Amino acid sequence: MNIKFDNSFAQTLKGCYTAQSGREVPKPNLLYLNQDLAEELGLHPDDLASADGTAMLAGIRFPKTARPVAQLYAGHQFGGFSNQLGDGRALLVGELITRDGKRVDMHLKGSGPTPYSRGGDGKAALGPVLREYLMGEAMHALNIPTSRALAVVTTGEDVYRQTALPGAVLTRIAASHLRVGTFQYFAAQGNQDKVRQLLAYAIQRHDPDLKGAEDEAFEFFKAVMHRQISLIAKWMAVGFIHGVMNTDNVSISGETIDYGPCAFMDRYAPDTVFSSIDHGGRYAYANQPVITQWNMARFAEALLSLMADGNQEEAIARATEEINSMPDQYKTAWSKEMRPKLGLHEEQPEDHTLIESLFSTMEGEEVDFTSFFRALISAIEGDDTPVKALFNNPKQLDPWLGQWRARLEREKTGPDQQKVMMQAANPLYIPRNHLVEEALEKAVEEENFDAFNDLLERLKQPFTPVHGQEKYAKPASLSAPPHITYCGT
Repeated sequence: MNIKFDNSFAQTLKGCYTAQSGREVPKPNLLYLNQDLAEELGLHPDDLASADGTAMLAGIRFPKTARPVAQLYAGHQFGGFSNQLGDGRALLVGELITRDGKRVDMHLKGSGPTPYSRGGDGKAALGPVLREYLMGEAMHALNIPTSRALAVVTTGEDVYRQTALPGAVLTRIAASHLRVGTFQYFAAQGNQDKVRQLLAYAIQRHDPDLKGAEDEAFEFFKAVMHRQISLIAKWMAVGFIHGVMNTDNVSISGETIDYGPCAFMDRYAPDTVFSSIDHGGRYAYANQPVITQWNMARFAEALLSLMADGNQEEAIARATEEINSMPDQYKTAWSKEMRPKLGLHEEQPEDHTLIESLFSTMEGEEVDFTSFFRALISAIEGDDTPVKALFNNPKQLDPWLGQWRARLEREKTGPDQQKVMMQAANPLYIPRNHLVEEALEKAVEEENFDAFNDLLERLKQPFTPVHGQEKYAKPASLSAPPHITYCGT
């Protein structure tokens, strides 16, 4: 198998990882191969599906050009700092240079224990691996920056998570796996030389235009912050809840990574939480912008000694000013994401108030988040019935509809253009929680992948209605129990 890996991380950042081999598994079997992604990466699907390819994707053995390593990082987990985390069940196989010249990581999840496993077995169960595959493809189709799954390999062995479950390994592709927690690990040790090395590497890889800037550390911090603001605004616009926004899950590339207890919100409620361990609602839907600001403050702390030529007082002042500006920057990004969902092309000062008023109107009405915006398209043509039918108290929507229509009249575009804009901005198909659970249950317990395959195919075209596929757009019944997801794969 002829795959040429590059290994800039391993070559440049010694001390940021441990070289690590994979482990033998009884019966590796390539269950899913993302052929579209493989071709984007310049890889041959037949090579990946070969015996050697499957062995690599299972973490058993690697091409000579690979340098598999377990990455080292720290992180704030639910607000508490852990000074050493790292890849406890994952390996960075190496980097690929795509057809268009981009550098990406190939990363295995579930490939066995590492020095950072903290007593864990280093394995992954099939259900959560399939969930991450599904979620990544759904987010990609929604035009939200994300890691993507290249392959799923079953291992032929059981993984024990309260009960025996089939084991699997996920291969995912990301712009990098550098995290806020990567910088935090060395900053907490006071190892400023390593933080400086990380900064230089990260700028070269993600923000080469910043090389030679007057204050590279500060400018890089701002670039990462802006990417995070944009990412979270996109999450919020589709009702996505990550579930575990710990700093070790915050990618400096601005991609969504580490899909654990994540889900898309059904009925709109700002305090929605899906993680079984988030008892205080730290990572609830409405808290995601606030937590992003908190996480960026922690990132600034890790870079502080490199800002402003080491003038700590000036560095703190500049970083504080930038962090304090985040709510306004987020408001701008959030409005940018929401305007096309409402058929608004031009930016007006009152738009944010209109948007906030909508969500206040929706609160407590058990309105399905995704269905609302699709139903609103009919209101463009004067038919309010579909959207009002989603409310417990339909008349409650009338004042907002009046404000919205008055705002639409000030647009230069007409109803036809507004409708097209809304159709392109508002998905019809998302990973509905009840459909995801149904598909995973059949796959894991019955080895029946039909429901998973059908759902995956539908999520690849989230904006286009398909006749006969109405069930994929319907929310769960109001009597369905609250959806819960769990950490750990």
